[in-house]
Amino acid sequence: MDEGNQSHLYEFILQGLSEQSAHQWIWFTLFFWLYLVALTGNLLISMAILLDGHLHKPMYFFLAHLSLADACFVSTTVPNLLVNIGTHDRSISYPRCMTQLYFFLTFGDLDIFLLAVMAYDRYVAICYPLHYATALGPTHCAFLVVICWLLTSLVAITHTLLTARLSFCTPKPIPGFFCDLGPLMQVSCSDTQANMLVLLTLGGAVILIPFILILVSYTHIALAIFRTPSAQGRHKAFSTCGSHLTVVFLFFGTVIRAYLCPTDPGSAAAGDTVAIVMYTVITPTVNPFIYSLRNRDMQTALARLILGKTLRRKAR
Repeated sequence: MDEGNQSHLYEFILQGLSEQSAHQWIWFTLFFWLYLVALTGNLLISMAILLDGHLHKPMYFFLAHLSLADACFVSTTVPNLLVNIGTHDRSISYPRCMTQLYFFLTFGDLDIFLLAVMAYDRYVAICYPLHYATALGPTHCAFLVVICWLLTSLVAITHTLLTARLSFCTPKPIPGFFCDLGPLMQVSCSDTQANMLVLLTLGGAVILIPFILILVSYTHIALAIFRTPSAQGRHKAFSTCGSHLTVVFLFFGTVIRAYLCPTDPGSAAAGDTVAIVMYTVITPTVNPFIYSLRNRDMQTALARLILGKTLRRKAR
């Protein structure tokens, strides 16, 4: 059989979260509820912003896309994990693995770009408030989101095509609970130097450049806030940025820990797994709470969406 064709016929085995079968029902229950909360919370945020005219603003427009991306992001990995745990079968076919890899990279990178765009939104709103309506009009906002989608799709298809050219000759289990670039390269019997070079350059750029732009934006924002004479104005500016900053550091902290920080081989597996679970599952789960906890407009819109006509009648 031709070695290049072996990879297309191969069925991968995912290592999973734990080798101990006694703990599998605990993992299933935990991730089932986390997935349910993440999916429900993010879809509610997106629907509330879409249906409430008071939230038709650039900040909430980007938040709606971030919530939708989070719902899709968590859906690329957790449902397959639940099926594997529930059926006690950790296998995944080659086509499903490549499909999961593509969508995982697409929505993961989309989160990164949208967080950078949201930082730019806050930068313009606080540093150049008189130009806000012009710089972030409906056309400009739509353009920024389309660019985010195009860039992430191109990055994802590049990595996926490079991974698809690899051969997998031995039945080594893939480290982790889903198909990711690093683990797939570890179990490949092909030369992965080109893949590793693209991962370090393109992948590093996708993570670090938006993160640096976010830090630069918030440096200017902090300077503008400290120059504000009104204490109430400073408090309002900090409150509008606090939720976004919390999500940025939670997401980028775990992504950088998982992919860009070298770890000791003896302890890397456990530490990397925790970091990956944090940004693939925990972050999408807590984001709706972070963005709505201190935002009265968001809370009101969610209440209207959930309670419907009852709340409207009481408001009248």
